[in-house]
Amino acid sequence: MRKRKKKKSNAGKKFVLLLFLIAGISYLYLNSEAHHPLVSTHAAAPENLEIPRSLTQREEIILKRTGYTVSYNTFYKTPNWVAWELTRRETTGEEKRKNKFIADPDLPEPRVEHSDYTNSGYDRGHMAPAADMKWSKKAMEESFYMSNICPQNRKLNRDDWGDLEETCRKWAEKYGNVYIACGPVYSEKNPKRIGEHKVAVPDQFFKVVLLYCHNEPVCLGFLFPNRAHHQELKKYVMTVDSIETITGLDFFSRLPDEIEEKIEAARCTLPPTN
Repeated sequence: MRKRKKKKSNAGKKFVLLLFLIAGISYLYLNSEAHHPLVSTHAAAPENLEIPRSLTQREEIILKRTGYTVSYNTFYKTPNWVAWELTRRETTGEEKRKNKFIADPDLPEPRVEHSDYTNSGYDRGHMAPAADMKWSKKAMEESFYMSNICPQNRKLNRDDWGDLEETCRKWAEKYGNVYIACGPVYSEKNPKRIGEHKVAVPDQFFKVVLLYCHNEPVCLGFLFPNRAHHQELKKYVMTVDSIETITGLDFFSRLPDEIEEKIEAARCTLPPTN
């Protein structure tokens, strides 16, 4: 009788362990990125979805970086656009900010230098932000290439522009993947210039963002005057169609036409971040 009780006791322990094992596997599956509905959508998304297509002729040198792609304009000495995909995993990196701006070694000379912005009254404004590149040492270093930088009003850079950068990171954390493109807008044929290399000062900055909220694509456009001003991000929102008209760029063109046309014509509200 004692032996039977011992066998029964062992069987009970094995059954409890099996339950714990099943519960653990279920938890990992339900909370994995592979199970997240956005990532399932992203897996089928076109490659390089974030890269815009130019609708107008412009000077450009395309450079593919570790964390972003840049179209650089040798006339303005700033990017035409910078585009990247930000994933949930990339928001959790531990690489520290470098704060060392350097001339882009892949551009022909003469190259824009750190000193071109010194005492200009403008910040060295990142297009692809350093905080989006903390998942890789090389990506972080390349975010400080001067080809990723524009003369930006200090208050704009540190307030509203920075607020949108932080919001995009929160969207990536919540929804899994965010596709972003941004850059300067020049309204004048002969814009103000700064520094020895005559870097053109933008009149405005655009940013377009694509994400999937509850499995539905959401597309937002933003336009910021390059001046000191502070307001809620929703007041900068425009349709992506409007940003395309202003910039001469076609965003998210790798989406099926019927989806692209629908979401880019819609003026969306800001998706929740938590």
